[in-house]
Amino acid sequence: MLLETDHSKEVRIAMRKGQKMKEHKAPSPIVIELFDGEIEFGVNGKKLELKKGDLISLEANVPHDLYCTKDCIIRLSLSKNDSIDRVNSVVN
Repeated sequence: MLLETDHSKEVRIAMRKGQKMKEHKAPSPIVIELFDGEIEFGVNGKKLELKKGDLISLEANVPHDLYCTKDCIIRLSLSKNDSIDRVNSVVN
């Protein structure tokens, strides 16, 4: 956890090359910012190559997955009503 406000949480996720998050949905809108490294981000049947500095936002309940292609640091912004345990449950 980086920061928590009345309405949101900012979480840092560090992943190693080859790690993945299986397909999942967030119950509220999210924003993902890549601080370092590279990931393959799957959403709506497409694979997006995201690299350092890229930013993507998703509405609630949009299925998505990601695969780390280069060691990375991700900043995840989510609703305070969402849970870090839910995020941890989809990391392989």
